[in-house]
Amino acid sequence: MKIFASSHEFDYSWEEVSTCNWRKYCPWNDKSTHVIAVDTLSRTLSPQTGILRTERLITCKQSAPQWLRSFLGGQDTSLVYEVSYVDAAAKKVTMCSQNMTWSDLLSVQETVVYRPVAGKVGKTVFEQNAKIIALCGGWQKIKNGIEEFTVERFRQNAAKGREGFERVLAISREVFAEERKKKGLQAM
Repeated sequence: MKIFASSHEFDYSWEEVSTCNWRKYCPWNDKSTHVIAVDTLSRTLSPQTGILRTERLITCKQSAPQWLRSFLGGQDTSLVYEVSYVDAAAKKVTMCSQNMTWSDLLSVQETVVYRPVAGKVGKTVFEQNAKIIALCGGWQKIKNGIEEFTVERFRQNAAKGREGFERVLAISREVFAEERKKKGLQAM
C-alpha cells in the first residue's frame, strides 16, 4: 500500500472554489483533456443537514504505459465513481472517489477537501489524500512497481490538476467581473 498526500492554498474564496469545482473539467481546463465525460448519477439535498450529496461517474482516457495496460487488460478508458458532499454551513466540500476500472487489481481511493483557510480571508485550502493498493496476486515486487508507478502518476496528475483548476478559477472570476460590469454593478 502506498499513500499520496498533498495540499495547496488557493487565492480564491471558498464560495468561488466550491462553485468552480463543478466546472473543473470544462473546456477552459486544458490540463484535464484526459477527462472524456462527467455524468451526474444523483444529487440530493438533505433537509436535516443542508448537505448537498452528488454522485458522479467520470470517464477518462487511460494514460498508463503499454506494459501496464497489457498486464491489466489493455483498456484505454477508465471509470471513476465519485461522491461529493457540500456543506455550505460549515464551508466544506468533501469529494471521495474510487476507481472502478481494474478495481480487482488496483484500488485507488482518493479524498479531497476544500475549506477556508483559518484567519486568511479569500483563501481556500485544498487537501488531497489517496490510498493506492495493488491487489493482484503474485510477486510483491510487481505489486510494489504498480503502486510506485501509480503514486508517481498521481503526483504528476495532481500538479496538472491544480494548475488547470487555477485557470478555471481565474477565467470564472474574469467572466463574473465582466458580467457584473455589464449589469452596472460594483465589484464585490
